[in-house]
Amino acid sequence: MKFNIAVLPGDGIGPEITQQSVKVLRAVADRFDHEFIFEEAEVGAIAIDLMGDPLPDTTLELCKKSDAVLFGAIGDPKYDNDPSAKIRPEQGLLKLRKELGLFANIRPVRAYESLIHKSPLKPENIEGADMVIFRELTGGIYFGEKSTSEDGRSASDLCTYSVEEIERVAHLAFKAAQERRKKLTLVDKANVLETSRLWRKTVTELAKAYPDVKVDYLFVDNAAMQMILNPKQFDVILTENMFGDIISDEASVIGGSIGLLESASVGTENALFEPIHGSYPQATGQGIANPLASVLSAAMLLDHLGLRKEAETVRMAVDLSIKLNVCTIDINKDNHYSTERVGDFLESVISDTEGHIVNNENLSLGQMTII
Repeated sequence: MKFNIAVLPGDGIGPEITQQSVKVLRAVADRFDHEFIFEEAEVGAIAIDLMGDPLPDTTLELCKKSDAVLFGAIGDPKYDNDPSAKIRPEQGLLKLRKELGLFANIRPVRAYESLIHKSPLKPENIEGADMVIFRELTGGIYFGEKSTSEDGRSASDLCTYSVEEIERVAHLAFKAAQERRKKLTLVDKANVLETSRLWRKTVTELAKAYPDVKVDYLFVDNAAMQMILNPKQFDVILTENMFGDIISDEASVIGGSIGLLESASVGTENALFEPIHGSYPQATGQGIANPLASVLSAAMLLDHLGLRKEAETVRMAVDLSIKLNVCTIDINKDNHYSTERVGDFLESVISDTEGHIVNNENLSLGQMTII
């Protein structure tokens, strides 16, 4: 099969990790006899520097005509540290989500058995944790009307939601719950916010169409606490834009590294796949960035294209790299591998069509050894 994939490496470590995902996808194409046509474009700070726009029209058009978008990361300290900046890298991503109609962000979170000891949380609390967070992505306070007073002493951000915006992401979350453990948790702040009360009312009504799914409700402050105390209670979490942004980043400590969390942003016609960890500018060019979240995002991309077996092959390769500790420094501090070497290992595993066993004693040589 033939697919066009837009590649937006972005800023910071984005190009380094995205390169490994493309490497993995090329190995998948070779193994399963597909054709992936990759075309790169600028977004974020690099696009501002080159074109004066965090999302150039050429980048947007490429994304619209592609079958899927593989996204790296955006952000640069020179903008983060300048509150007066009129143009920011993040504006490019927000506009991209809006223009592509990417209304739902999907973030799987699970505790890898071999990495439980890396998490700052108690092992008995996180062992077996496995959830998916559905975050509404194009509404709420991030996209609401914004204003600052003329004297600069007050500012406001408007949070608005419609029933239609809530229903379309809620349907996806309910359907996912039906295929998992049939439990959905709505995270809101309905004791304070009118928008949250609309979320709760809408989801409660919608739940009638999914009688096999058990629904419960948590205020966001309690949900944040429960994420630490007992994350195993969660199956599918549904929430609005800002709450989802915060909760899903908090959930990264369950796996022991934010470098393990992938995500998909989907709409009716388009889909974008990216790690959640950001541009991590301090690590740029050092070869220490963890590519696994980006590679797992590529696996979600394969799922989106209907290539289920191929996606599972990528996930099995990632599981093997974690099991054998072929990982970057955030996971393997004592005998870590570079970003590129981890990508090479994953490529080798995927290309190993004979299913040979990897000789752990020779992994330091970066070789796939048949025994």
